[in-house]
Amino acid sequence: MTIECGVFHTTYESDMGLRRLPTERIRLGLFLIFIVVFPFLATPYWLNLGNQIAIATVGAIGLNILVGYTGQISLGQGAFMAVGAYSAGLLTLRAGLPWGVSIFLACLITSAVGSFFGIPSLRLKGLYLAIATLAAQEIIEWVVTHWTAVTGGTDALVVPAPELFGLRLNTDFRFYWLAVILAGATALFTANLFRSKVGRAFVAVRDQDVAASVIGVNVFRYKLLAFATSSFFVGLAGAMIAYYRNIITWERFTLETSIIYLAMIIVGGLGTIRGSLFGAALITLLPAFISSLGRGLQDSAPAVAAQLPNIQQAAFGIVIILFLVFEPEGLSKLWRNVKDYFHVWPFAYRRGNGER
Repeated sequence: MTIECGVFHTTYESDMGLRRLPTERIRLGLFLIFIVVFPFLATPYWLNLGNQIAIATVGAIGLNILVGYTGQISLGQGAFMAVGAYSAGLLTLRAGLPWGVSIFLACLITSAVGSFFGIPSLRLKGLYLAIATLAAQEIIEWVVTHWTAVTGGTDALVVPAPELFGLRLNTDFRFYWLAVILAGATALFTANLFRSKVGRAFVAVRDQDVAASVIGVNVFRYKLLAFATSSFFVGLAGAMIAYYRNIITWERFTLETSIIYLAMIIVGGLGTIRGSLFGAALITLLPAFISSLGRGLQDSAPAVAAQLPNIQQAAFGIVIILFLVFEPEGLSKLWRNVKDYFHVWPFAYRRGNGER
C-alpha cells in the first residue's frame, strides 16, 4: 500500500489559491462564522474589544508590510496614524466631505506623508532608519500640537459619527461590521499583494537589497512604494479610530502607540498576515485581562490589585522579551507548528532517534 505524503496540485489555479487545502477552507469558514455570530452574543465590553482588535489589525498589517515584509524599521506608526485621523476628521468638519470620501483621502494623504519620510531609506538602514522614522514621529507630533489654526492644538477634535444606509454607526454593534469589513479587505489586499510582482520585490529588498538591485529590482522605488502602501493602511487605522471614538486627541498617537504596534507584529510574527491579527488580539486583550484581574482582586487581595497597573506597564516588555527568547517568529510560528503536527497526525515521529 502506498501512502501519499505531501501536498500535490494538478492545476496552476489550485497551486495559486489563497486557501489550497480543504482544511484551510474549513478553518476560514469557521472563523467567518465566529466573526458573524460574535456581535450577537458578546456584551458591549467585548464588542468594544472586538472593534479595537479590528482597528489594530489594520494598523498592524500596515506596519508589517513595511517592517516584516520589506525589512524597513519604523518608529513612526503613531505619527502616521495621527495624520490619517486628523486628515479624515478635518476633511469632514472643514470641507464637509462624506466620511467615506474623507477616509479615502486621508489614506492618500498619509501615504504621501509616509513616502516623504521614507526618502531617507535609500541611504539609511537598520538603526539609522529607525532614528529617521522616530524623527518623523516627533515632527508630526509637534505639528499636530502646535498648528492650532488647523488641528486645534492640544484641544480635542470632535468628529460626527458616520452614517451608512441611514443608520448612524454610533454604537459598538453597528461600527463592528464596518471595522471587520475594512480589516478583512486589508488582509485580502495584502495577501494578494505578496503574490504579485510588487510584493515579491518587497521581499527581495528585505532579504538582500544589493542582490535585489543586481537582478533588476529598483530598490529605491520599491522602498518608497513600501512606505506609501504601509502608510495608506496605517492612515486607514487612524481614520477608523477617529470615527469610532468620535474624538481625536494627540495623546492617542504618541511614541507609546508606535511601540505598542511594533510589539504587535513582533509578538504576532513578522511578515505574516495572521501574525498581525494574533499580535493585535494579544496586545489588545492583555491590558483588558490585567484590568479584569485587578477588579477581581480588589476585595480579596487589595495590595496585589494596587500593583497591577504597574504590572500592566511592564507586561508589554515582558511579553516581547519572552517571545524573542523562546519563539522569535511569534504566535504565527506557534500556530504553524500546531497545524504541522495535525497535518501528519497520527503518524508523527520523533526527530533525531529514528523512532516512528
